[in-house]
Amino acid sequence: MPEFRTEEDTLGPVQIPADALWGPQTERSRHNFPTGQYMPIAIIRALLNIKKAAAQANMETNAISEEKGSLIVKAVDELLALSDEDLRKDFPLKVYQTGSGTQTNMNTNEVVAHKAMQINPEVEILPNDDVNKGQSSNDTFPTAMNVVALEALDKLKPAVQHLIDELKIKQDKYWETVKVGRTHLQDAVPLTFGQEVSGYVAALEHDLKYIEQLEPTLEELAIGGTAVGTGLNAAEGMPEKIAEKLSQAYGLKLTAKSNKFYGLSHHSGLNVVHGALKTLAADMFKIAQDIRFLASGPRAGYGELHIPANEPGSSIMPGKVNPTQAEAVTMAALRVFGNDVVVSTASSQGNFEMNVFKPVMIDAFLESADLLTGTTMGFADKMIHGLTVNEKRMKELLDNSLMTVTALSPHIGYHDSAKIAQAADKAGSTLKEAALKSGKVTEEQYDEWMDPLKMTNADRHDYED
Repeated sequence: MPEFRTEEDTLGPVQIPADALWGPQTERSRHNFPTGQYMPIAIIRALLNIKKAAAQANMETNAISEEKGSLIVKAVDELLALSDEDLRKDFPLKVYQTGSGTQTNMNTNEVVAHKAMQINPEVEILPNDDVNKGQSSNDTFPTAMNVVALEALDKLKPAVQHLIDELKIKQDKYWETVKVGRTHLQDAVPLTFGQEVSGYVAALEHDLKYIEQLEPTLEELAIGGTAVGTGLNAAEGMPEKIAEKLSQAYGLKLTAKSNKFYGLSHHSGLNVVHGALKTLAADMFKIAQDIRFLASGPRAGYGELHIPANEPGSSIMPGKVNPTQAEAVTMAALRVFGNDVVVSTASSQGNFEMNVFKPVMIDAFLESADLLTGTTMGFADKMIHGLTVNEKRMKELLDNSLMTVTALSPHIGYHDSAKIAQAADKAGSTLKEAALKSGKVTEEQYDEWMDPLKMTNADRHDYED
C-alpha cells in the first residue's frame, strides 16, 4: 500500500498520509500550524453533531438528497462512537490556527466526507458542497463554542454543589465550636467555626447562582449566519432545525433565534460567563487559603484545623503533611485569572463582521471550567471531607485573646475596656486578671458578660440564606 495519496484543493495537489481520513486543507494546516495544544476534543464532537444536524435539516428542507444526507449522518454516528483517543487520530489540528477555526471546520468536513465514502464508495460526498452545505466556519465554530461551554458548565455545577454539601456538614457539626475571629490578620471577637464555614458556603452558593443566571446567554447560537451573518446559502428554516437537533443531542435548550451579526462578531456570552468562573476561582482561592492557614503547624502555626494526610509532604522532612489540595486549588485559580485576561481580550477583537480569536478563547474557557471542576471535587473529597477541628488549640487561643474585651464595652465603656486589654497585653496576664485588677468589674460580672458562645450569637439565623 502506498505511503501517501494525492488530493487537490483550490490551491493545487497535496500529499496526504494514505490511511488518513482528512483531506488537503487539513494536511496544509497540519504543517502550517504545528505549535501548541490540540483543538479540544469537545469542539470536534460538537462540530460532528452540527454536521449531523445540518445534514438532517438539509434533508428536511430538500436541500440535499436523502441518499447523501443519510450517508453523512451514518458517517458522523460512526465517528461519534469512537473513543476520544481514537477520534483524535483524524483530528490532528492545533488551537493556534486561523482565528475563525476554519481549518478545524474543514478537518471535520473532510473526515466526514471520507468516512461516508468508506461506507458507500458509490456515492460521492464532497466536504464543502455536501457536509458543509448551508454552513460556514464562521457560524459552525461559534455554535460549537457555545455548545461545549454549556456542556462544561454542566460538569462544573455539580462539583461546586458537592463542595457546598461537604462544607455544610462541617458548618452544622461545628456550629457551636467557638474560636478566635481575625480581621486585618489581627485578633478579633469570637465566632464559631461553623459560622466561618457558613460564609464559605454562602460565597459558593452565590457563585453557583451567578453561573446559572448567566449561562442562558450561551444558548443563543450563531448557526444560520453563514459567512457574515446574512445567512447566504442556508436553506430557510435550517438554523432552527439544527438548534432543535443539537438541543436533543446535548439535553440543552438551544435557540437559533438570535442576531447572527452579533453571533459571528461578538462573544459577549462566553466573556461574561467566564467572568463568573473567575469569580468562583477567586472565592475558591480565598477558601483554600483560609483553610491551609488555619491548618498550619502542627506546632508552629495556627493549628486550629487537622487536614487529611493524603501523601508524604516532603522528600527530606519525615512525617510532614502539606495542604496539597489547597495548593492545587490556588494554582488552578491563578490559571483561571490568566484565562480571563485571554477571554476578555479575545472577546474585544471582533473586527468588523467576525471575531478572529475564537479557538484560543474557547480553549481558555474550557481549561478554566475543567480545572475548576477537577480541583473543586478534589478539594471537597480529599480535604474538606476529612477535615476536623483542633478544639483544644481553638480554646487555648480564645482564652488567651484580648479582643473578647469587646463584650465588656457596653457595660463599662469603650475607653475603660481598651485600658483593660492594653494592661493585660503589657503585663502578659489574662484578660480576666486585668479586668478584676482594674476594679471596673466584679468576678461575677466578668463571668456573666464574658461568655464566648453568647458573643457569637450562634443561636441567630437571620444572616443565613
